[in-house]
Amino acid sequence: MIELSVKEPHIAKIPRYQRPPPRAIIDSMFRAHFVVVLVGVISWAGVAQAQYLLVLKNGRQIHVQSYRDDGSMIKFSGLGGEIAISKDQVQTIRRAEEGDRLGSPSLSVNQAPTTVGGVNAVDVTIRGVETANTILYFHGGVYVIGSAASSVPLVSDLVRRAHARAVTVDYRLAPEHPYPAAVDDARAAYEGLLAKGIDAGQIALAGESAGGGLAVATLLALRDAGTPLPSSAFLMSPYADLTLSGETVLGNRALDPILTPEGLRLRVPEYVGHANASDPQISPIFGDLRGLPPLLIQVGSSEILLSDALRLAGRAAIDEVPVTLEVTPGVPHVFQGFAAVLDEGVAALDRAATFLKKQFAAAQLPKESA
Repeated sequence: MIELSVKEPHIAKIPRYQRPPPRAIIDSMFRAHFVVVLVGVISWAGVAQAQYLLVLKNGRQIHVQSYRDDGSMIKFSGLGGEIAISKDQVQTIRRAEEGDRLGSPSLSVNQAPTTVGGVNAVDVTIRGVETANTILYFHGGVYVIGSAASSVPLVSDLVRRAHARAVTVDYRLAPEHPYPAAVDDARAAYEGLLAKGIDAGQIALAGESAGGGLAVATLLALRDAGTPLPSSAFLMSPYADLTLSGETVLGNRALDPILTPEGLRLRVPEYVGHANASDPQISPIFGDLRGLPPLLIQVGSSEILLSDALRLAGRAAIDEVPVTLEVTPGVPHVFQGFAAVLDEGVAALDRAATFLKKQFAAAQLPKESA
């Protein structure tokens, strides 16, 4: 199934690469007013010369070079001008983040560091809600950047809607830890959930970008090992072909405001190492997907990774895997992460939650009828 949205996005353009840093103060406090995109240089020891670009709802852009706390106001300045946000506005935005924006004012989220299967992770739970349904989540970052902590805002949006808990995994990153480290960690985390007594049918995998590709690679590794498979997988803009052979990698180059072919090409060798990029556990589009659980794939029509999603869905359909593909026009890479300012992001997360809840329920039916 292909669902095409006809709504125009609120943001016409978001400058290029990297992913937003949700733990940064200017994201966690203010993303109800504008989107924050990290455009600085990343070093393997951390962030070097981190710079941020604010994309306001009215289209104005400020390339932030500094910000300061003046007591009652926080001021950002740089190329494009200056903007000041009051502390009162900060509190209002925080309350919106916790409630009205998500349509569930009572569903506050807790997060806590944890370890599952020997792998570091962050446990994300809904305050006051007890559930065994668990989303095992893999963050994006082309296998070389990102963290479990950076995924918490998006994961929180998802668990509120799905009424589930989530464990978002700090899998090892390249270049220090090339393939198969990420797959090994993802598989260990899943098996760790099983060891805690959580039924496979009460687990769903989810991920964005590289994390989406990793979710499918993990399913293949689990299936080949004979491990009981989870109820389903939810994949946002999956990075599923590290050979970069998809036609939209170049065809959508001028349309994608976030990813570039050059950026992907630079990072591929760091993750692939001495392996073959066409290995199905690196590039799942080249795999035999038979026996995998139902998949929901969401992607934007302007992404250079559009062809990854299309071919992954096609491969799944050929291999008789239940698959739903949703293509939304005019939205950025992992647009669900911009739900604060994109109606399409809200709608996509709502559909994903419905899908996950349906698959959790379906996986429990045999036991209930037994």
